[in-house]
Amino acid sequence: MKVMFRQRMSKIPRIPRPEDGFRAVVERAPQAEALAATWIVRARPFALRLYNLRHRIATVAVTVLAAMLFVHVMFGDNGMVMYRQKRAEYEALRKQITQEQQENDRFTQQIQSLKSDQQAIEKEAREQMGYARPGEYVYVAPTPVKTAVPANHFAKK
Repeated sequence: MKVMFRQRMSKIPRIPRPEDGFRAVVERAPQAEALAATWIVRARPFALRLYNLRHRIATVAVTVLAAMLFVHVMFGDNGMVMYRQKRAEYEALRKQITQEQQENDRFTQQIQSLKSDQQAIEKEAREQMGYARPGEYVYVAPTPVKTAVPANHFAKK
């Protein structure tokens, strides 16, 4: 019975004590120090070369950063190229607004004159209806005759 109890108890995982963990670290410390020493020996020439080139590396990094910033400022989504395009579009729209406003003012004046000025009413009626005063002749331009365009250059011959 005791044998079976011990066999069952041996299968249950044992919780390690804190002292066991520290003991394992202390036992493996010399191996870890040796491994770290080999890494330092291998990395030291590279680190020294990197340290000697630190000014050049910094200069190259700043130059690359400045170039990237310049490209972003010039050609980015809100860069100078896009700004100039938007500015040209803005000016074109402003001109179009001014032209539309002038046309609107002209139509407003025409409406006011048609409401109040008898001469303007008479002139508009004569132009649109083809009326004439006694002794005047109305000239109506003939409509141009459309000629058929040949399908290709061989049809001209």
